[in-house]
Amino acid sequence: MLQFITHPNEKYSIVEQVKMVLDGGCKWIQLRMKNADDNEVKNIAEELIPLCKEADAILVIDDRVELVKELEVTGVHLGKKDMPVAEARNMLEGGPIIGATANTAGDIFALKGIDVDYVGLGPFRHTTTKENLSPILGLDGYRKIMKEIRDAGVELPVVAIGGITLDDIDDIMATGVNGIAMSGAIINAENPTEYTKAVLDKLYK
Repeated sequence: MLQFITHPNEKYSIVEQVKMVLDGGCKWIQLRMKNADDNEVKNIAEELIPLCKEADAILVIDDRVELVKELEVTGVHLGKKDMPVAEARNMLEGGPIIGATANTAGDIFALKGIDVDYVGLGPFRHTTTKENLSPILGLDGYRKIMKEIRDAGVELPVVAIGGITLDDIDDIMATGVNGIAMSGAIINAENPTEYTKAVLDKLYK
């Protein structure tokens, strides 16, 4: 599974970014606009909704639970400083999916009993696309956390995130995670569509 996370970029607009990765076969888009207001996010989301529907792709919005409910998109991703996951589930009820950010096994264990659909675990390495970065995990961190949670019977899908490139995929997937989230490596590639295809080839080879 590949999740593409949008990020402001001088070369491509967010809509252009999404079009390119959808053309490359990506089926999961996270709209992340941390420094934008709700109206800006809503306007972009309304452009992305038909694009994702046409491509049969999932669209989740970072943080904005109210917008997710209003626009009826697939789901929301919540960072550790965003709305509590349990509160978001109460607001959204049973429909939209909810993803939560984690940096430790303890973060994942804390989600027990809450209706969460996946965890974004990271960062793998330093990344410039996120402020207030949590401690870097590296491959050893992923191995340890994945073993700890699986040994405890936690089967939540885990998506690795944070500075990941094409060359990292095989090693990261070998730690037991279920998918990869990417942003900068794709946006900054010479050809983002072809890079997306190459990532998916690695994930599904």
